[in-house]
Amino acid sequence: MPESNVLEVNDSNWEELLENQEKPMVVMFYLPTCTHCKEIEPYFRDYSNEFHDSCTFVRMNGLESPMTARKYGVRGTPTFKFFCKGRAIKEEVGLVYPSILRKSIEELVKHGDECILHTSPMPDEVSPYE
Repeated sequence: MPESNVLEVNDSNWEELLENQEKPMVVMFYLPTCTHCKEIEPYFRDYSNEFHDSCTFVRMNGLESPMTARKYGVRGTPTFKFFCKGRAIKEEVGLVYPSILRKSIEELVKHGDECILHTSPMPDEVSPYE
């Protein structure tokens, strides 16, 4: 696979990454056996190379990171979560067209540090007890 600027993260290092992240972030939740994840991943890696100066790209294996996946309400893969200032602000679920994923990334980086002002934040945590 070609070089990319994608970080592989899991439950144990997620909170630290989130706290120390200064750039907007795109997180791809995936499963190793997910066919659709394998189809979109080359585009995700290409976008990580293209937008690495203004956005951080992260992959998270749902099997190895069940707590984080559950926290953000991931119920299917692939799920792309878009973060700004440590908050989930948007998501794309399933096999999205590469052009839609690209447009979402462009919108995220377009606003830079102000991305949080141009969105309605999603709930941070999902709990069955609320």
